[in-house]
Amino acid sequence: MKSDQQTLTHFDNSGQAHMVDVGAKSETHRIATASGKISMLPATLELIQQGTSKKGDVLGIARIAAIQASKKTADLIPLCHPIALTRVAVSLDINTSDSSILCSVTTETYGKTGVEMEALSAVSVGLLTIYDMCKAVDRGMVISDVKLLEKHGGKSGDWVA
Repeated sequence: MKSDQQTLTHFDNSGQAHMVDVGAKSETHRIATASGKISMLPATLELIQQGTSKKGDVLGIARIAAIQASKKTADLIPLCHPIALTRVAVSLDINTSDSSILCSVTTETYGKTGVEMEALSAVSVGLLTIYDMCKAVDRGMVISDVKLLEKHGGKSGDWVA
């Protein structure tokens, strides 16, 4: 895995953690897309599809949880800047062939810092919400492959996995 830069920006010259100063950066349109997957028993996926989970509409609640998590990222990740998001789009795609759900989230803002952490947080919490809502019938669900797919905007420009 190749790094985009040679230094870790969240540490000062003496090695102490700090919030990166973005004051001099230009405001640009910034977009990030992340995804992740949750695998489960076929019977669990069927309960989700039928909407018969004891806790209700699993996918609808997971979508709202993902959006909420994107807005709370700075509260969860200590050195993240609070960001005024302009758009959060959540996609939950069922794959019956491998009994899984793929969660993809795109976040956008016009600002001085990127929205990658917001997209990654949203995916993680969306998948965790599915787990929480279905754990009574399937504790063996596996969350995997949470990753950044692409980001656009800012000084470093575009990046695509």
